[in-house]
Amino acid sequence: MPLPPPTLHTARLLLRPFADADANALFALHSNRHVLRYWDAPAWTERARAERFIAACRQMAQEGTGARVAIERAGGAFIGWCGLVRWNPDYRSASMGYCLDDAAWGQGFATEAAGALLQWAFDTLDLNRVQSETDTRNTASSRVLEKLGFVREGRLREDCIVDGEVSDSWVYGLLRREWKPLPSRSRAG
Repeated sequence: MPLPPPTLHTARLLLRPFADADANALFALHSNRHVLRYWDAPAWTERARAERFIAACRQMAQEGTGARVAIERAGGAFIGWCGLVRWNPDYRSASMGYCLDDAAWGQGFATEAAGALLQWAFDTLDLNRVQSETDTRNTASSRVLEKLGFVREGRLREDCIVDGEVSDSWVYGLLRREWKPLPSRSRAG
């Protein structure tokens, strides 16, 4: 069953399905080594990766396994993406991830975007659990997840090796009964 990505509005952001025109901005984001320093894959070196990412987002939506959305600031500037993957309607679970341009860090955009997507997911997909993982060195991402109500549940030891560097990840979980919407939550549009 297809799962069309939502269009959501927050006080400062628009979350929308990816368009082909996002490829250049997406490549700029994922080729930035500073942005990807805690990522579970190396920075991109070819623009075609962005086109494949967008195609994979569409395929995931068509297969009904998840939804990724582009994040724009008011005024139309692409600043990143947020998504739910591995949606399992039988278990009522999914995994969440996000990636924002470093110029957008420290302004609450990740919390705002992820919160909007979580609200949509709990309301529309009837999720019971959302999981997320972050590199143990990525304190900013840990703070985002904790602000959203996620609980640190464990550590995956040496689960990533990127460019020869070994790292651990924190596993976070958020249960529906623990979800507390933040003020000025999103609305579908």
